[in-house]
Amino acid sequence: MLENDRTQPELAPAGAIQNRRGMDSEGWFEYLVRVYPHHTDYSGAVWHGTYLAWMEEARVESLRSLGIQYADWVAQGLELPVVELSLRYHRAVQMGQSVAVRTRIAATEGVRLLWDYEIRSADTQELYVTAQVTLVGVDRDKKKIIRQLPPALKEALTRLSVKPSA
Repeated sequence: MLENDRTQPELAPAGAIQNRRGMDSEGWFEYLVRVYPHHTDYSGAVWHGTYLAWMEEARVESLRSLGIQYADWVAQGLELPVVELSLRYHRAVQMGQSVAVRTRIAATEGVRLLWDYEIRSADTQELYVTAQVTLVGVDRDKKKIIRQLPPALKEALTRLSVKPSA
């Protein structure tokens, strides 16, 4: 980006996901990503697996914004693996673009956590990807699904859950 070019939003120097606006009134937590060559296939379009990595980073960062470090959960023996994934590609993101990765907790069903995702243009006008991921809590040592989420995780998820106004 040229020094005087202000058409692209400011991003972290490494192009890593960063918080742009925090959580909005509908519960979306938004981060920006700059697309680099290593994110793309031979045609310059973002490789399909890259979207998944961005979504996971956004989910972990949304928790971090509440003071929840995913590494702390792992250290305490709790994993949150993906058990279901639904992804729809609406259009390809191209090398050099900046996109907004939006995530929100959609619902909790027992120990199942449903997260929604959107990947949009940086101005949020163009929709590129929509997705939903289901996670479950697993005791890492016992390698079994836990029956209840730890209270601190439940409380953090409650803070992330914002019901859209009707």
